[in-house]
Amino acid sequence: MNKFSRCALFGLTLGMVLLASNAYAQDFRIGFVNTDRIFKEANTAKAAQAKLEQEFAKREKEVQELGVALKTSADKLEREAPTLSDSQRASRQKQLVEMDRDFQRKRREFQEDLTSRKNEELQQVLERANKVVKTVAEAEKYDLVLQEAVYVNPKHDITDKVIKALNTTAAR
Repeated sequence: MNKFSRCALFGLTLGMVLLASNAYAQDFRIGFVNTDRIFKEANTAKAAQAKLEQEFAKREKEVQELGVALKTSADKLEREAPTLSDSQRASRQKQLVEMDRDFQRKRREFQEDLTSRKNEELQQVLERANKVVKTVAEAEKYDLVLQEAVYVNPKHDITDKVIKALNTTAAR
């Protein structure tokens, strides 16, 4: 085969492949789900958030009260420092350092526990949402559903359908 024949054959083959892929692409359905919106708008996510707020409200209040007590003690020491003896000032400063250490430890533990529980609850919401996404995708014959993308044409966004289905299944 000469060079011209090979180029013509390659061009013809490439054209056929492009035509075939274009025909296939018309049947290929892509959907997109915005998980951030699901976490904000789905009833299961709102219920999980309310559960966490209720579960951690008492500890959060305790940590806040400890912070206020620490600030009050620091302000009091600053006001009274000129009138205190060196030993009294040193003793109060030591107490203040211990209070601060206790406050920092409790605040850190609170944040770690809250983050851990939040991740657990969000994981459950995500698992339920993924089941609903699969159900919607199968029912509407989607070939691919993405959860992360740089850009999505709004016509491919099925988040509203998923939230609606998720809220319906959660209500049962």
